Amino acid sequence: MSEETQTTDTKEKAVKKSKGLHKRNPHNADYDFDALSKSQPELEAFVKTNQYGTKTIDFADAKAVLMLNKALLAHFYGVKNWEIPRNYLTPPIPGRADYIHYMADVLAKSNDGEIPTGETVKVLDIGSGANCIYPIIGSAAYGWNFVASDIDEPAINAINATVAANENLKGKIEARLQRNPKNIFNSMMEVNEKFDFTMCNPPFHKSRREATKGTHRKLKNLTKEKQKEATLNFNGQAHELWCEGGEIAFITTMIKQSVEKADQVKWFSTLVSKKENLAVIKKVLKEVDTKKIRIIDMKQGNKVSRIVAWTFQDKK
Repeated sequence: MSEETQTTDTKEKAVKKSKGLHKRNPHNADYDFDALSKSQPELEAFVKTNQYGTKTIDFADAKAVLMLNKALLAHFYGVKNWEIPRNYLTPPIPGRADYIHYMADVLAKSNDGEIPTGETVKVLDIGSGANCIYPIIGSAAYGWNFVASDIDEPAINAINATVAANENLKGKIEARLQRNPKNIFNSMMEVNEKFDFTMCNPPFHKSRREATKGTHRKLKNLTKEKQKEATLNFNGQAHELWCEGGEIAFITTMIKQSVEKADQVKWFSTLVSKKENLAVIKKVLKEVDTKKIRIIDMKQGNKVSRIVAWTFQDKK
């Protein structure tokens, strides 16, 4: 497994202390709420000073978390207009950014150590969601072009609305509706269309019941008033949270379908939330005769997730 030493990025104003994220991640520190409020003035109403004299927000308040996301996108990525439909996932942006930066490192290793930037790099985001976070971060950080795919039409509409409302995203992100939920890559790639990599944050619960239990675990330490407010933070549409068989079933299907697109993609990749699933994933990858497999650990505080990337192409 590869793991990089993390350092604090001192170039950004909204940073203070290291969180252990990728060294190029601009969120690799505590939030500077003064700087963020200047980028998104509406955030200021939700900022308070805690018992330790530190400015923060109530992370159980769905409106506060949504406004924080708007501030982060405005401050770091130049996206001033971002809205998601009610009851869709509100993603943790710092962790999402790590995936982008680690995949930039993967591309650099096959590019003489230099990260390829600009519109010649094309990425397919599987299950982009209404929030469209990965394409926003990747296009802003590296100038890459994205195809944002999803099986949910309202999510696609939300992506198109975000792109239309932000000049810096126009021509950088194309939304494509996957009409067959059983397909992952088919109909998302045009004939002879090439991608530098694909990425995915797969649904990791096996059922709605399991997803609901996960929500209850997150809510149990909150007061009754805060539980109602926080529910939206942990909500999401069914396809965002669970699928039959859970994460391992989804990723296994993805690997098997990636074989059909071996010549169109340099690197396929996915997040894996459960470490115990790695053994099965590696076994399936070897069965389909991949040329190389990379497993990258990502850390944020005590939380560890990982990226699994694979290719069917040799270095040449």
